[in-house]
Amino acid sequence: MKLEKKAKESFVTSAEMVLPNDTNPLNNLMGGRLLHLMDVVAAISAQKHSNRIVVTASVDNVSFKHSPALGDTVTLEAHVTRAFNSSMEVFIRVWSENIPNGTKVETNNAFFTFVAVDQSGRPITVPKLIPETKEEKRLYEGALQRREVRLMMAGRIKAKDATSLHSIFEDYKNGAE
Repeated sequence: MKLEKKAKESFVTSAEMVLPNDTNPLNNLMGGRLLHLMDVVAAISAQKHSNRIVVTASVDNVSFKHSPALGDTVTLEAHVTRAFNSSMEVFIRVWSENIPNGTKVETNNAFFTFVAVDQSGRPITVPKLIPETKEEKRLYEGALQRREVRLMMAGRIKAKDATSLHSIFEDYKNGAE
């Protein structure tokens, strides 16, 4: 197994058409169906990075900016933003496209966390991630803070132990933006 992998090696794109069975009474894509699609594409990305079976550990806030409509094409893009010991953060961006009208809008983005596991379901070490582009580096840098927020929300660490967040709160306390 490689000890390091580039972020682009985990890039995955998937496209689906919004069909009648996927919609709510307003003929928009149901949120649960979209979350399912996001989970699948993110899991594939995490598997590409780790070359292992992965399980979903957490899903960050998912807000809906735009509702994909019946007949729209939904395109999902995912890639690993950072790898920790056995966990990986994956960023997912979702686009909705009405091909006949020629319109395309970003509908969602979110961060999912996956843990790589062995055949017995025990966590296993994953390769480190090497960010290359400006965007990959930005997401990589913010991943530690997002991870600490997730761990605090889950009650797995205390605020005093979230060391990467301390500077943010110090800046806030001192009036900086």
